[in-house]
Amino acid sequence: MRSIQDCAELHNGVKLPWLGFGVFRIPQDEDGVQMLQWAFEAGYRSVDTAMIYYNEETVGQAIKKSGIPRRELFITTKVWNRDQGYESTLAAFDASLQRLQLETLDLYLIHWPEKGRFQDTWRALEKLYRDGLVRAIGVCNFMVHHLEDLLQTAEIVPMVNQVEFHPRLQTPALYAYCNEKKIQLEAWAPLMKGQVMDIPELQQIGRKYGKAPTQVALNWMIARNVVTIPKSSKRERIFANADIFDFELTADELALIDGLDQNLRIGEDPDDYDFGDR
Repeated sequence: MRSIQDCAELHNGVKLPWLGFGVFRIPQDEDGVQMLQWAFEAGYRSVDTAMIYYNEETVGQAIKKSGIPRRELFITTKVWNRDQGYESTLAAFDASLQRLQLETLDLYLIHWPEKGRFQDTWRALEKLYRDGLVRAIGVCNFMVHHLEDLLQTAEIVPMVNQVEFHPRLQTPALYAYCNEKKIQLEAWAPLMKGQVMDIPELQQIGRKYGKAPTQVALNWMIARNVVTIPKSSKRERIFANADIFDFELTADELALIDGLDQNLRIGEDPDDYDFGDR
């Protein structure tokens, strides 16, 4: 049975915690700093942010306030669509480091597969990795065909692919492909913006273990070797999401949840998205 201190080992040997804290829509003020302090108190050591979340400064402030040694933290951020390209990505990375008040990053990701641009963006990430400014590099929202396109020119295989993943969206072909290529799958929106609470099968399993459906879903993902980064702004939920390592789902329960897939997407489709000029 795993614990909140346990990590996945990426194909370059870097260790990424199985459970991280997502900060999408976490506010850019003292309230946001407080939410991160709760997360650190609950045992999280991995924080996932992005330039477009506009809270990298908040994460940086929270890291300093926490007093936790830098080596014990795993910090992820992402290059946004309008910054993609070789030189612009390098500049965006420098700006993110400044906002985070960090000298190096643990994981840098391409946020979306911008057509005709993500190859040059990846070359920039490879340079940052070779220069020792980031310990691991990866992508977000890349489907199999995006990864295949990238690997035609990439010199380094992505260490991570962060995608929407939850009991209703399991993308089996992508899951299998990433396992084959040793690309660690990481789940955003693992709780379907709270909708996992309404899944009867998760409710039933939760009653057996005295757990909420959200906790069952997170436990299932980690059992299936998917890193997960739930977010919450409520102290009790932040702690509850971390309290998932004291029970172990049976093979039948894992299979039951595997069968809940409906290819149901609650976020943007990587093959059909439009964020305008953001």
